[in-house]
Amino acid sequence: MKKVTKILMLFLALSALTVSYSYAQEIVVHARLAARHEVRTARPSPRHVWVGGEWAPSGGTYTWRAGYWTLPQREGAHWIPGHWWHKHHGYVWVAGRWA
Repeated sequence: MKKVTKILMLFLALSALTVSYSYAQEIVVHARLAARHEVRTARPSPRHVWVGGEWAPSGGTYTWRAGYWTLPQREGAHWIPGHWWHKHHGYVWVAGRWA
């Protein structure tokens, strides 16, 4: 019985750490951030895709990361831009990704 209790306690502790770690990765923003205007440079090649600038977590706040041209990670992939997602009483930035 003690062994089952120890295993259960270990499982609960690991679950609590996993949940707390996932919440620690979010920064809820309660301020208005100014919209950014970007000028695209010339496209390096027809295969290049524009990845627009986005807000990135940085030391407990967000900083703007400028857009850039890049090659898709794999053939047929397309870029899904990042966006603000309303959560609780603020917003959380969902980073852009390849799909």
